[in-house]
Amino acid sequence: LRDNRIELVRASWHELSISVSDVSLSDEGQYTCSLFTMPVKTSKAFLTVLGVPEKPQITGFTSPVMEGERMQLTCKTSGSKPAADIRWFKNDKEVKDAKYLKEEDANRKTFTVSSTLDFLADRNDDGAVVSCRVDHESLNSTPQIAMQVLEIHYTPLVKIISSNSWPEEGQTIILTCESKGKPVPEPVLWTKDGGELPDPERMVVNGRVLSISFLNKTDNGTYRCEAKNPIGRNSTEYVLIVHDVFNTLLPTTVIPSLTTATVTTTVALTASTTTSATATSIRDPNALAGQTGPDHALIGGIVAVVVFVTLCSIILLGRYLARHKGTYLTNEAKGAEDAPDADTAIINAEGSQVNAEEKKEYFI
Repeated sequence: LRDNRIELVRASWHELSISVSDVSLSDEGQYTCSLFTMPVKTSKAFLTVLGVPEKPQITGFTSPVMEGERMQLTCKTSGSKPAADIRWFKNDKEVKDAKYLKEEDANRKTFTVSSTLDFLADRNDDGAVVSCRVDHESLNSTPQIAMQVLEIHYTPLVKIISSNSWPEEGQTIILTCESKGKPVPEPVLWTKDGGELPDPERMVVNGRVLSISFLNKTDNGTYRCEAKNPIGRNSTEYVLIVHDVFNTLLPTTVIPSLTTATVTTTVALTASTTTSATATSIRDPNALAGQTGPDHALIGGIVAVVVFVTLCSIILLGRYLARHKGTYLTNEAKGAEDAPDADTAIINAEGSQVNAEEKKEYFI
């Protein structure tokens, strides 16, 4: 061996050691050590030189990228022997489905490898760190990494947050319009029912916040918040309904028993109400919890039916008796049916009544 990079480290009758500095791929091959005895003895060893991959580079990124556009990022490294392995990561999470390509270098000893990552730009990827990691046995478990920070431009995302979920008359409500976009959206625009705010004295806009004081029914309507940037615009709506103050007291003053009563006549309604009131007033305070009384609505309905049937019976009986009463009165004049004139009829009728038994009428 005649090379200035090769030095003799130790030489004795038992050992011969050399060192090779600045190793290159040309140093790869078979090395032979000979001991000049009779006969000559030799020993051989094959030296393999690894090609260290160059630092990777990411190409294909142009800043900024609009949301929805297709992105193709390529990571490439050369000089590896054997071929290096490339892996993609987005915010420390590995991304699969990348295209891998391996090519032999001009020296026919090392390789150039590349990997392409293809995806659609999304607003959630804005600010994400995409990294390309090259693993190779020559790197001693310390991979080489190239990184690229993504910049995605997108239209504003708008949302309205209300300070009061149940606004009432006289109160104040604060509507906050949250808008997120890139570039940063311009100051938002507040409108009501498609027009300007009708009462600037009570409806005060401070940046993205709309404050409405002393609420009344005229404030009911649809409030729109619109935000825009050079990419586009977006808006959202909030429907304001101002409630009466006393409406919140109604649920505590309604008697539950009245809401379940079913009545068909005025009499049934009176009976049901009276029964419920009586049952409430005489309820035993010492009664055990969980005990329930009779169904007042059912009792009231039965009483109403009985009263209705009784009234109908009385009316029908009265009409029947009235018809029979008329028949009896007509039969009293039967003695005058054969009289030639009215005077004779009267005389016959009076005469017939003299000897006739006294008739009496009874009403049941």
